Amino acid sequence: MSKTSKRLKEAKSKVDQNKLYKIEEAMALIKGVAQVKFDASVEVHAKLGIDPKKGDQIVRASVVLPHGTGKKVKVAAFVTEDKVKVAKEAGADLVGAETLIEEIKKTNKTDFDVAVTTPDMMPKLAVIAKILGQKGLMPNPKTGTIGPDLKKMITELKQGKVSYKNDDTSNIHLSIGKVSFEEKKLVENFQIFFDSLKKAKPQSIKGTYIKSLYLTSSMGPSIKLSIN
Repeated sequence: MSKTSKRLKEAKSKVDQNKLYKIEEAMALIKGVAQVKFDASVEVHAKLGIDPKKGDQIVRASVVLPHGTGKKVKVAAFVTEDKVKVAKEAGADLVGAETLIEEIKKTNKTDFDVAVTTPDMMPKLAVIAKILGQKGLMPNPKTGTIGPDLKKMITELKQGKVSYKNDDTSNIHLSIGKVSFEEKKLVENFQIFFDSLKKAKPQSIKGTYIKSLYLTSSMGPSIKLSIN
């Protein structure tokens, strides 16, 4: 059994486990108890009252965080030759069609964080659909990664657009920034995500949708948030 480090014990002692914190208070506390030597991520963990085995209760959406996540996102654009220039000018890191698809098929390597494409390219992506799908990289209209407006899709991703989806235990986990961010910016990022999560509520949900929300930093204690 692993032992709790002295650092983590000290950090946990500053958090009242029986209290529901307002987001502003929780964010200030997160920054105060983060003691790691690197710029830790600030994460939100939501427990949802859904049945992940039912297709009509899957929660999946995307949202543009106004201040980004603090992470540089590597974007791959699968486009036809006439759209290569647009994709590159928008900031895509990898741009291509058949050659790029064939390379991924051959090597099984995907050196990027997110993929975008246009509807006419989807049939060509079929040969690597399994590879992309297993890594959560397959373009999807629900996450805004398939569409005719390449410039908009790529620009939003570079500016801080993130996608989230519930896991098999009905939880959602999302990084909303870094500890080094100003508290105000972290709070704004949280509020944008929280509003998005509420809007993503499946119509078939009965009872409580968001059961609990926790805020934490990398290797730091969790803080339970007041949902109201």
